[in-house]
Amino acid sequence: MQHSRERILTTHTGSLPRPAALVQMYAQRANGQSVDEALLERAGHQAMQASVENQMANGIDVGNNGEQQREGFFLYVQRRMSGFSGSWKRWSRGDVERYPEFKQMMANQAGDKVAVSNFLPPRVTGEVKYLDPMLAASEAVDFKAELAGRSKTFTEAFLTAPSPGIIASACKNEHYDTEEAYLAALAEALRLEYEAIINNGFVLQIDCPDLALERHVSYHDESDAKFIGFIERVVTALNVALRNIPRDRVRMHVCWGNYEGPHDCDVPLQKIWPTISQTNVGGFVLPFANARHAHEMTVLRKHPLKEDQIIVAGVIDVLTNFVEHPEVVADRLERCAAEVGDPTRVLAGTDCGFDTSAGMGRVATDVVWAKLRTLAEGARIASERLIK
Repeated sequence: MQHSRERILTTHTGSLPRPAALVQMYAQRANGQSVDEALLERAGHQAMQASVENQMANGIDVGNNGEQQREGFFLYVQRRMSGFSGSWKRWSRGDVERYPEFKQMMANQAGDKVAVSNFLPPRVTGEVKYLDPMLAASEAVDFKAELAGRSKTFTEAFLTAPSPGIIASACKNEHYDTEEAYLAALAEALRLEYEAIINNGFVLQIDCPDLALERHVSYHDESDAKFIGFIERVVTALNVALRNIPRDRVRMHVCWGNYEGPHDCDVPLQKIWPTISQTNVGGFVLPFANARHAHEMTVLRKHPLKEDQIIVAGVIDVLTNFVEHPEVVADRLERCAAEVGDPTRVLAGTDCGFDTSAGMGRVATDVVWAKLRTLAEGARIASERLIK
């Protein structure tokens, strides 16, 4: 992965706003309605092209395809792999349950919103495996062709894929005898996707909200020790899936859930970091812009990165339409660089994706691009102060 050698590079966490017409088609399909698959494919491709153009125009150095050609950061696997069927309602979030009035407000805000819900995922009722290995490379091949046709391109490009842990947590297991067997099957299937991304020349970002979020979802009635046991099993599965990939081509995103809420049940980063950091990756993408986790940059001083690892510091909040001032962005980057001890190992990023599941984003599209512009400007200011 690229380091910030001469200046602090900018990136983001993956998902970017999808056009309303594309969201509509994804939502219709998720609700069991028929859609014109050829039309959906064309719309996704066109949205990917526009997303690439907008990233470049707004100062992103390390960009991706915006996740335009999938309905959600992990839900798409049910269309590429066997074993998925039906749906079920996910466990509630512990922090939301503590505040009944807030819970009702969330429900009122959702109303008739056109979107694809992460909380009505499929179940697993059969063996999980790729239906066609070519599907594992489909987005990577398309993205590679798009970049090859441009005179201007990214400093580096990445593509995302989910952790086996988030699928195992979200998609109820009704087939495998043990969680370990379920995770192993998911890891082997996802390995094809991980390797396809690398083989097409991209950095792989593994999305692992399960390693923090699930503490107050599926483990909200359990002990920290039991949750850390879950993290250990996921990290073991991930390291097996990554066995053929150089660690310096992989970055890992961990977060506590991409939703506006109290988040006062979030497990502290310090409790989970020693286990998470055992994953064989070259960098981490962590949220430091939001009001619940901004202080946790200090963990990087107490438990340092390995010498060959980088950090993508989330310095833009993806859940508010406030456009951060560039000086605020610069200040956050400077603080993170101080904790890491080396500004060349810090990239400027966002806390999470802007539209992790189609239509669920809370930030208006034009504000998203303004936020990325201020990310670039803040990185420029911090670079002038930190990198001589």
